[in-house]
This record gives sequence, C-alpha cells and structure tokens, in this order.
Amino acid sequence: MQQHLLYALVQNVPGVLSHISGMLASRGYNIRSLAVGETHQSDLSRMTVVVDGDDHVLEQVRKQLEKIVTVVKVVDISDEDYVERDLALIRVRANADMRVGVRDLVDIFRAKIVDVGQDSIMIELSGKEKKIEAFIELMRPDILELARSGRIAMTRGN
Repeated sequence: MQQHLLYALVQNVPGVLSHISGMLASRGYNIRSLAVGETHQSDLSRMTVVVDGDDHVLEQVRKQLEKIVTVVKVVDISDEDYVERDLALIRVRANADMRVGVRDLVDIFRAKIVDVGQDSIMIELSGKEKKIEAFIELMRPDILELARSGRIAMTRGN
C-alpha cells in the first residue's frame, strides 16, 4: 500500500482538528499519522497527514479537506523533495547492568537521554520514521512506555 504525505494550512480556531479527523474517519480513510501545530503565523496551523492508499484515495482526501471552510490550503508533497521528522519519547527498563548497552544504542542512533530513574531511562529520538522504528524494534523487549509525535515534513528550499 502506498503512503501519501500532505499538509493542510488551517485556521487556528477551536475544533479544527476534531472536525478534520472526524471527517477522515467517517469516510474510512486510514490515517497513518496526523500531526498539527501552529505556524509562524499565529492565526494558522499546519496539519501534516500521512494517508495509506492509492492515488484515488489521495485525491478524495484532498478534495474532502478542501471542502472544509477552515482549511486554507492543501498540498500533496509525496513526490517532492522534502525533509521529514518524527519525535519519540521512550522509557526503557535499565537497571545498572543495562545502562551501558542502552547508552551505546542511544549514541549510535544520535538520540538523547532526557531522564534517568532508579530502574529506567527516558530517551528522546528524532528522525525519519524508519530510524525511529528501527530503534523501537531493538529496544522493544525493554520498552515501558512510548509516545510519538507523528511525522512532520517540509519541502526543501530551491
């Protein structure tokens, strides 16, 4: 199944996220990732959506988004040259004997240790989705808690 990456500039008003996510869900679109945040213009937010499906599904999602009054602009960047990032916070089991091994993996993946507890370490990792997933697979047996931001992306400059 093909993944499409698009973003929508939306008015920064209450209810926009729930309206858009509800519309997508009610039509049965498989949303792989949805991330939203304010832009450099305080009255606009940027919503990045990763959708599974063929070109027809992408076109339907785009058309449905464009019908929403609070949506200012919808852009498909799937075929563009873009930079993408995902952020993960991962708490892993790490007693004294395990910490050196965890620290080595953190260094290899260019992650950061952001909190240390008695028997756990919290790691911050950002990068492409595949990098995050590779780290998670290596750490899976020791993961206690995991939170991810969803993918965000911007096209490269000219």
